[in-house]
Amino acid sequence: MILLLESLHADAEALLASVGPVQRAADPNAPPAELAHVRAILTRGRGRIDAALLARCPALAVIARAGAGLDNLDTAAAARRGVAVIYAPGANTNTVAEHTLALLLDLSRGITRSARAVAAGRWEERAGYRGDELGGRTLGLVGHGSIGRRVGELARAFGMRVLVAAHPDGRDAGQPDRLPLRELLAACDAVTLHVPLTSATRHLLGAAELACMRPGALLVNTARGALIDAAALRAALASGRLGGFAADVLDVEPPDPADPLLADARVVLTPHVASLTAATYRALCVSTAENVARVLRGEAPAARSVFRAS
Repeated sequence: MILLLESLHADAEALLASVGPVQRAADPNAPPAELAHVRAILTRGRGRIDAALLARCPALAVIARAGAGLDNLDTAAAARRGVAVIYAPGANTNTVAEHTLALLLDLSRGITRSARAVAAGRWEERAGYRGDELGGRTLGLVGHGSIGRRVGELARAFGMRVLVAAHPDGRDAGQPDRLPLRELLAACDAVTLHVPLTSATRHLLGAAELACMRPGALLVNTARGALIDAAALRAALASGRLGGFAADVLDVEPPDPADPLLADARVVLTPHVASLTAATYRALCVSTAENVARVLRGEAPAARSVFRAS
């Protein structure tokens, strides 16, 4: 049996059905009671595949996430069990990078704020408009994988100067556009986040880091919500330190209706949709399903789709 903790694109589900019966969980984190015959488990961003779930699946051969991040999969437990881990690195590069630039443009130009004013009949607010363009400003990239690099390319096309946070292990030492994180934060008009969530990156931006940012700087997060300390973020906005915050991801999803971020005019939030464009969603799901099917048929999956712990 193939267990889906969340729905996939119809083409991906049909592909999986060609190699075995497929069952979908009613709740992403409440799998069925009987799992003895489960050979594969697939999820997207909500369903967690942890050690406890793995232990309930004696026939398990492969687990997978239709996406690039693996923070909702216990890859160490899978390795101990000899269970293959499939994911889709790079498949969402362009769409997440475009979404990042869209959010950055929105913050800089006040697009959502202005649109809400017009919809509410407040056309006269144009007299106090204070938007600005991206050209000539400095963008700091925290994370320089495929998405971070693409964001840098797009930002340069807008005339921005781009700096990159130096890798903690020093692998990029000596490159002229690399700066230690706190120096980068102090040097930039806007900062975007593109690192995976790990024990080392959780709360990467806390109160001390946010205090390093230029007064009025913009912060955009399309990676993982827990990269930013939630209390420190809200305090930085309340104090006026941050000029604006935009995100497609939050520390708690969906947010509490009482979360002050929802009422802040300097904040733009989208509901974790950066990868859900029609083409990219299908590509993520189908490529993941194809590689899971290969494992189940005893064939080699695409090397790039197999996670191997370093």
